[in-house]
Amino acid sequence: MLGGAALIFALVMTLLVLPFLRRGRAGSDGSRVRIWIVGLGLVFPMVVLAALLAYGLVVGERLLPREADDVVRVGAEGRLSAWTFSYEDAPGRATEGVLHIPARRPVDVSITTADVIHSFWVPRLAGKLDAIPGYVNVLRIEADAPGTYEGVSAEFSGPGYDSFTFAVTAHDADGWEAFLRGETQ
Repeated sequence: MLGGAALIFALVMTLLVLPFLRRGRAGSDGSRVRIWIVGLGLVFPMVVLAALLAYGLVVGERLLPREADDVVRVGAEGRLSAWTFSYEDAPGRATEGVLHIPARRPVDVSITTADVIHSFWVPRLAGKLDAIPGYVNVLRIEADAPGTYEGVSAEFSGPGYDSFTFAVTAHDADGWEAFLRGETQ
């Protein structure tokens, strides 16, 4: 996406500078004008934007929660002071402020709230999705590598909302199994 935007920006800047460089020269013929206006002013941006749209659709499709054998399901409940996370693979197990997931596996997060609207957002893993009282929204996230990723509630939900954060810890396969057995916190 950044590459496509850079190409369009470079083209627009070129088109902006060229008239100043050509100042004082004799007028151009109609075919040159058509090349610049139609070819580079209309066709080029449409091709680049179509490619970016196709790329966005492919990436977006991967984020949709679909049935699969290797999907891990967790729950996230927002409250005014913290997020509480539950794990389908470890019934009765809950963590507060830290979501544990396996790395390199898709994770469906069922997001809800006990009080006001919150936003569940882990910028490095997926987009933002609202937690709405009485509803469950599902967001698919996936960490490419083990590590800790910062999450935030990006919705104004009262005093102290600007520090309403949580962490996502992505484990390797052995670490995930150890977490499910209760050996790590």
